[in-house]
Amino acid sequence: MINRVFLKSLVSFSEVEIELGQGLVVLSGPSGAGKSLFMNSILSTFGYGTAEASLCEVLVSKPKGLQSDVFEFEEEITLKTIKKEKVRYSLDGQNISKKVLNGMFSPFVQFLSVRDKSGFESSDLLALIDNDLMEKDKTFKKLFKEYNSRYQNYKLKLTQLEKIKADEAKLMELIEFAEFEIEKIASVNPLVGEDEALLKVKHQLSKIEKINDALENANGIFTFEESVSEVYRLLDKDDAVFSEMMNQLRADFEDIESLSEELAEVDIEAILDRLEKISSLKNRYGGIEEALEYAQVKKKELAGYQNIEQDKSMLTSFLEMELSELTILAGQISRMRKEKALNLEKPLKKYLAELKLPALKFLFGVHTLDLSGQDVVEVDLNGSKANTLSGGEFNRVRLALMVVALSGVKEAGVLILDEIDANVSGDESIAIANMIAKLSSVYQIFAISHQAHLAAKADQHLLVTKLKQKSVVKLLDKEGQVSEIARIIAGEKSNEEAIHFAEKLLFK
Repeated sequence: MINRVFLKSLVSFSEVEIELGQGLVVLSGPSGAGKSLFMNSILSTFGYGTAEASLCEVLVSKPKGLQSDVFEFEEEITLKTIKKEKVRYSLDGQNISKKVLNGMFSPFVQFLSVRDKSGFESSDLLALIDNDLMEKDKTFKKLFKEYNSRYQNYKLKLTQLEKIKADEAKLMELIEFAEFEIEKIASVNPLVGEDEALLKVKHQLSKIEKINDALENANGIFTFEESVSEVYRLLDKDDAVFSEMMNQLRADFEDIESLSEELAEVDIEAILDRLEKISSLKNRYGGIEEALEYAQVKKKELAGYQNIEQDKSMLTSFLEMELSELTILAGQISRMRKEKALNLEKPLKKYLAELKLPALKFLFGVHTLDLSGQDVVEVDLNGSKANTLSGGEFNRVRLALMVVALSGVKEAGVLILDEIDANVSGDESIAIANMIAKLSSVYQIFAISHQAHLAAKADQHLLVTKLKQKSVVKLLDKEGQVSEIARIIAGEKSNEEAIHFAEKLLFK
């Protein structure tokens, strides 16, 4: 509900501040006084239309069901539009884009104009029927929830199948590539650290001749071993350290000779070839460990490719069975909708008769399954479809549908009507006023009107006039309402008869 409106510098308006209540708020006044300008400024704070006021501030009660991942809402929310070089929107002092703002509040703030031809799309008519069923029939609610959940899963699986089919064209190429990569790594079959060991052997092989020559020259040291030991004995010194060193040297020389013998058996060409292959893998994959990990990844991919045909077969079978099941569920939903539609036609007939219109029928057709089922719905009004109705007929039918949809609704948000009762006869005006009064039990309604019967139903009556080229908005008391309704009836020079009729309308 809108609790307060404050605006500044709106074309002919200098400043307006008005407190508002629940129910029906009627705006009336002479043509050109600024009623639509005032209404459009309110709408702009919810992201509708274009903001014209330099400042428009609207205080609203937080709608039930309003949620956001970005904003935290108090029980009252302040919305603002500020127009300088450009228009800026804010919610509780935080900047917000027009698109996000409108998306957030469009479920709670509806705008209907005599020029508007929305509300009769199949999705709107299905929502009308389904909402009534959801409220009153637990079986339908459970059935629709099951269908909705299974259909979403069906679409997910269908997407998976389509991806498999799309991948099939590339499947052989993918399999060949995976097998090639696996074979390339497997043919080398590298071990972690193997490259370092081979490089060490290569380094040793490059020095083995020099090592052997040096070893042969150094072996002469052992010919002096006994002489050195004799010197130690003659001097009565301990030769243990010398003996130990010579034994170690003898052991080291033996190890070198053994290594030389082993290296003599090594195929240097094989070593170099092996190093070249490992080096090639390292260059391609970044290292031996990386190459081995990549091979494992490709093996898993290959296993997945080999399972694709099986997955395709299983998915195809599932989808065929699930489509059959969903079609059955959609048929059950459709039967319940058709039965409910017939029930709704009865009160609609009564309301439409009051509005001087013939009875309405819901016409059902079938289309490809979607999230809502198999139904497509349109209305028939004595042979006329929605798109062939006149503007007045269209809006009267829409009001009747909205009244029928009130069942079980406690709070429906804000409804803004722009001259919805324009160009209608007296009886039609009375019926429209009655419909709007019924809607005001669950909506806070703002209605621009030039009809006395609607003005007389107002819970709040706002008079928009011009004084010295400046537009003003005034909340009327009962005496002011009588005067304004008399003006609506008889024009600027109202007479006693018009005043008497206005009083009769207000106080009956």
